[in-house]
Amino acid sequence: MIEITNLTKSFPTEAGTLTVLNNVNMSIEKGKIISIMGASGAGKSTLLHVTGTLERPTSGEVSYNGSNVFQLDDSGLAAFRNKTIGFVFQFHNLLPEFTAIENATMPGLIAGMDRDALRRRGEAILSELGLKDRLLHRPGELSGGEQQRVAVARALILDPLVVLADEPTGNLDTKTGEMLIDLLLDINRRKGTTFIIVTHNEAFAKKTDIIYMMVDGTLKT
Repeated sequence: MIEITNLTKSFPTEAGTLTVLNNVNMSIEKGKIISIMGASGAGKSTLLHVTGTLERPTSGEVSYNGSNVFQLDDSGLAAFRNKTIGFVFQFHNLLPEFTAIENATMPGLIAGMDRDALRRRGEAILSELGLKDRLLHRPGELSGGEQQRVAVARALILDPLVVLADEPTGNLDTKTGEMLIDLLLDINRRKGTTFIIVTHNEAFAKKTDIIYMMVDGTLKT
């Protein structure tokens, strides 16, 4: 489903070129849940950003169902990303002035979906995530765990091909983090949603299908 081939990502610095990803190769099958571990600064988040088309690679390819997405121009890439990829970050990145249902359905609004159908879908997903009574609450009225569940709902709203999560439990207390881990694993089992998750949580990683280790910009199993 997703094929990463000879991926390199470098950044110019005053000290010279900094290579963050160095010839990375990875295949992700549909319905799998993949974890990526490694020390801070090893390149995990950069790999997730390039896989999610938030950044272009210096060289190499990221192919979805056989097509190298970086052949698209920026507008085409943005449309592809909105329809195909869901994101969950360590910090929820919810819009504070909007309610839970409005935040969760934002990708669908951007895509121009029918508002009534979208709202019904958003209500169903939020209810499924235990937020039936929080639909009209704004982020400031929700706990950290509730905000992260809204972020998960937002990632799932367009039924994406893959969900990319960058330290999704990193900003949560232990109990809330464990609940979120169980939730992601349950979504994977029930819906067959593909997940690629950057995490420092070894216990969580051991529950995933494949564990990759990022070491100095290279990926190892």
